[in-house]
Amino acid sequence: MKQYKNIISIAVVALVFVSLTLTAWFLPKKDFSDSERRKLEQLPTMSLETITNGSFMTKFESFTQDQFPLRDTFRSLKAFTAYYALGQLDNNGIYIRDGYAAKIEYPLHEDSVTHAADRFAYVYNQYLKETGSKIYFTVAPDKGYFLAEESNYLHMDYENLFALMKERMDFAEYIDITGTLDITDYYKTDTHWRQEKILETAKKLAEAMGIEYSEHYTEHALENPFYGVYYGQASLPLPAETIYYLRSDTLDHCIVTNHENGTIGGIYNMDKATGKDPYEMFLSGPVSLITIENPSCKTAKELIMFRDSFGSSIAPLLAEGYEKITLVDIRYLRVDQLDKFIEFDGQDVLFLYSTHILNESGLLT
Repeated sequence: MKQYKNIISIAVVALVFVSLTLTAWFLPKKDFSDSERRKLEQLPTMSLETITNGSFMTKFESFTQDQFPLRDTFRSLKAFTAYYALGQLDNNGIYIRDGYAAKIEYPLHEDSVTHAADRFAYVYNQYLKETGSKIYFTVAPDKGYFLAEESNYLHMDYENLFALMKERMDFAEYIDITGTLDITDYYKTDTHWRQEKILETAKKLAEAMGIEYSEHYTEHALENPFYGVYYGQASLPLPAETIYYLRSDTLDHCIVTNHENGTIGGIYNMDKATGKDPYEMFLSGPVSLITIENPSCKTAKELIMFRDSFGSSIAPLLAEGYEKITLVDIRYLRVDQLDKFIEFDGQDVLFLYSTHILNESGLLT
């Protein structure tokens, strides 16, 4: 009897192994993971060079992991086991606190913060120093700023980050917005702040820069549910959220030009609102160069904002005070090429970056 049990056990294991192997090889390969918001590894090209230098096996290992059958199911099972069975505090660097999913940002990479500040200093010295521009900078804290310390999670030294930026950006006036924010101003499953929650933050920036500011907005909700980037990375069934966006007469009449593809539209790109990342509805997401023109502005003032994705949702709230806002993302546009696309002529300038980008600034050109 024991022999038959062993045979059955071996047969079941073999069947599962063969089934998974055949499924892995013959099912269509996926290009993109919607849950993780990233491209998936494809079968690498085999050649003498890739075999001898080891790159084939490295990419092949990533390929088998990314294309494994029922991958999302197994990821969820792993997350449940890590959180609830083993009592781990995080899974893949993502932790949940009071319903908010956040990423462990640790340690502080001072060399990265220095690199970011040096790139901004290059912009100042190369294009702004002799123009008479008023220059400002601010830092948008990630969710760990509000969650990590009180929850005993590892976190970067935020105060040191702020101090490093102020020290190396002495050519710009620092606007401290941390006091205008708390954890409820952020999406629970995503990295970003919620536009309808950052009116006080926008007001703080507007007052510091001496521009007119309006608080007369109406809230509108997207119908489709929103699952942020941490939803997929956490691999837990977190509840869906709703994206709200703000409208006003000024915003409705603003003209937005995407200089990457030459398209002209409004503040909100509703095609993006139903895409893989609905947050990209705000000014079309990661665009290297985009302008907002406000034809009803009472002044001729202009703003150049060097920004990451946090700037997409807050820049429209500054449109009341500027005839034109130019948003530049130097992750995608080289700083030594800026004068080919922008005429620097005494505009206000704001550097607005999140702590995450400053701590991982390798993409800043």
